[in-house]
Amino acid sequence: MAGSDIGIDLGTATVLINIKGKGIVLQEPSVVAVDKTNDRVVATGTQAQKMIGRTPADIVAVRPLRGGVISNFDLTGEMLRYFIKRVCNYRLFKPRIMICVPSMITEVEERAVYDAAMQAGARKVYLVEEPIAAAIGAGLNITEPNGNMIVDIGGGTTDIAVISLKDAAVAASIKVAGDVFNEMIVKFIRRKYNVLIGERTAEDVKIAIGCVAPRETKEQMNVKGRSLVTGLPKMVETDSEEIREVLEPPLRSILDAIHSVLERTPPELVGDIVTNGIVLTGGGSLLYGLDKRIEAHTGISTRVADDPVTCVARGTGLALEHLNILEDGLIHLSRLNRDR
Repeated sequence: MAGSDIGIDLGTATVLINIKGKGIVLQEPSVVAVDKTNDRVVATGTQAQKMIGRTPADIVAVRPLRGGVISNFDLTGEMLRYFIKRVCNYRLFKPRIMICVPSMITEVEERAVYDAAMQAGARKVYLVEEPIAAAIGAGLNITEPNGNMIVDIGGGTTDIAVISLKDAAVAASIKVAGDVFNEMIVKFIRRKYNVLIGERTAEDVKIAIGCVAPRETKEQMNVKGRSLVTGLPKMVETDSEEIREVLEPPLRSILDAIHSVLERTPPELVGDIVTNGIVLTGGGSLLYGLDKRIEAHTGISTRVADDPVTCVARGTGLALEHLNILEDGLIHLSRLNRDR
């Protein structure tokens, strides 16, 4: 009897786990709270996220992944082990685990993901590039000689790929995504209003009134933070037009990256993309007006996939179900695994 097959979207902001035959069984923030006095993990996921900016001096809430890759190996392993134990019991049989990684991952970064998954209790580890997993989860047929363009905008990275015959013909990965949008909002509120806000507040602003194209009606929002002048709590009001201007520079970086990928794409595949359109996945794709801006910039029909946040996790689960069929082109095994 074999252990479970697990697909993991190991995101900078969120971890999603898909178990073969069950679907998505876990969606938790990629946050770990650690007691600095003894290096003991005191909370993981949602509970740890609630502690960000609210912990005593000896407890720190950290995100062990930054820019789509592991920045703290030990905490990533602890976090993965905790999540995997929550969703499956592998006392007797260890699971096979497939994890998505950014398309331009280095050998060192790849090895870190592999080792973290093995440390978390995997029997065998497979790596799949995020845009390929996203395309599968979005329901695109990537097995045919037909070009599909996928833009996966997560927390740490934006991954762009033109996929044909189970592989990425052209790909790019930039470290401009949801986290950078949040950072721009934090800097703006500090610069204009002399008020310091936290990462979670910036995320709330982005979700509530964030946009990269004009809304039909201007939305307003009260933002609470700490005055840098008096040191006391202060509430200020911002609106969607201000936030739209703030998010323009990172948006331009994403548009330029998409443009660059299209410039490097063979003409026949470009023709396919014009016919099939561009598909957006990841939490960042939900930013108001993003599909309109990409369509205006490229002249190519652009749509947001159904349930874009879970596309990558669904894709890893579907890839596990067809492991034997897709192993040649789709599954990007770690170099360690190949050597064995």
